[in-house]
Formats: sequence, C-alpha cells, structure tokens
Amino acid sequence: MKQRAVLTPQITACKRKDIDMNGFICPVCGKSLEIKEKSYVCDDRHSFDISSKGYVNLLLSGQMNAKLPGDNKMMVNARTEFLSKGYYSHLAQAVCDAVCVHFHGGVLLDAGCGEGWYDRCIAKQFEEANLPLELAGFDIAKPAVRLAAKALPSARYAVASSFHQPVRTGWADVLLNCFSPFAQEEFLRVLRPGGRLIYAVPGAEHLFQMKAVLYEKPYKNPVQEVAYPGFEAIGEREVSGSITVPAGQLEALFAMTPYYWKTPRDGAARLAALPELTTDIAFRFLVFEKE
Repeated sequence: MKQRAVLTPQITACKRKDIDMNGFICPVCGKSLEIKEKSYVCDDRHSFDISSKGYVNLLLSGQMNAKLPGDNKMMVNARTEFLSKGYYSHLAQAVCDAVCVHFHGGVLLDAGCGEGWYDRCIAKQFEEANLPLELAGFDIAKPAVRLAAKALPSARYAVASSFHQPVRTGWADVLLNCFSPFAQEEFLRVLRPGGRLIYAVPGAEHLFQMKAVLYEKPYKNPVQEVAYPGFEAIGEREVSGSITVPAGQLEALFAMTPYYWKTPRDGAARLAALPELTTDIAFRFLVFEKE
C-alpha cells in the first residue's frame, strides 16, 4: 500500500478536557434536545422518539429530496457486505491515523456517517489508548443509520441532512466527512474555533480499472486544490494500492459507487461477466482548521 503524506510542521492536535455530551438540537426550533425516557425533547416540547436500535430521526419532511432519501437498503447492504470482507481495511486504518494525528479527545462528529464503519474503527482505537471520546454521527439514509446505531451503542446517531445539521453551533472538535457532500456553511457552524475538518475524497486513480470495463472512455477523478473560505488547509495524505475482487463481490463494489446509477447496461453487463477484477484504489485525506 503506497502512502504519500504532506503535513504542515508543528501541528497541534485538538484536545478538550471537558466533553459536552449534549450536542443535538431540535430541527424545528433549534433549541437543545434532552433525553427524557425514550425520546429527545426540547423546551418547546418538540419530541423525537429514540428507535429500538438507538438512533433518532431528526430529518424533517421539508428537508427530504425523495420519499426515501439517501442510499436505499440494497445499497447499504451491498456496502456493508463489501466492507466486511476487508477490502478497504487499510482505508479504515488511514482514517483512524488521520483522526489520531489531529485529535486527542473531545467531540467527533461524523457527517454522512453511513453505517458507521469508520466510527467503529476510531472508537476502538480511542478506547485502547484510553482517550476521552464523544462520538456522534448522522446520515440522510435511515437504513445506514440503523446499522450504525446497532453496531456502536456508545455513539449518538441521527437521521439528518448535512445541509441541515441538528447540531449545536461550535459543538464539534473534529468533523469527519468521508465521501459525502461538502456542506461548507454547516461545517463551519458546528465546528468550534480551531476545530479540525478531515475530508476524505477519491484519488485520481480510484477504481480506474473498473471504469475501464464500464465505459468506452474511462476517466480519472479530478484532483483539485480547493480553498474553502473560513478554513485553512493544514495537511494532506494520500493512500493508494490495488485490490482483487472476485465475481461474487463485484456487484457489491459496483453498487456502492455513484457509477451504479449512470452506467449503460452494456457496461454493467461486461462487469458482471468478469470472473474477478483487479483495480487501483486511491484516497486523499485533506485536513483543514477552522479559522
């Protein structure tokens, strides 16, 4: 596995002694939510039930762009199946490493948490290091959040949109965003001053050989150096390598990519006919500090 690291010298990791565990806010009025019996309740008596799996739905109907927003159950199950085989285990370790370099305890918020796969890796590493951690996450896809909450009961999970985060202003010490929409204004709002944003995006060569099967003219992912007002870029790391995926897992890998929805049928048929596929994988980790 190849790695390229570019880090700003003398980076001081985020650390907070006192952890404020109450970070969710009411999506209706914006007031703090308190847990009362089996519900989150605000002072204006807006109430949101905690499901039997341990998560809360804070996504208002007006914030949905579909009847069932986000990844559907089939896509979530495909991603869970694929990740459980360990093909991206080095990615999980890279996420943990990036978090541990920039964060030594406090509140970590996972925006677009999916089924919480990276969160479980982070929680395990912090527990082994005996570091304080309050971990919360949200995703617009209810099937994913359901799995995340079931697998990591110590964290707080909600169904919510990155563009309408039900999180108190300045609550998070570190915000993790892995392959999810970049909601810049909300990221700035929920991070405390000096807080860190760890943003994972696909590298140029990521799944290139898969795209060579799917499309007549495969393309590399664009690699851009983007400046985000309100954030200072303080670090970058790239992790790359290759994986060989047998036919039984190719459909799962395909279903967890955006190509699944925009690939012509003949391209999908070519992929389905392969006995296995060896493809490059590449990930970039961009680290920003809130100014």
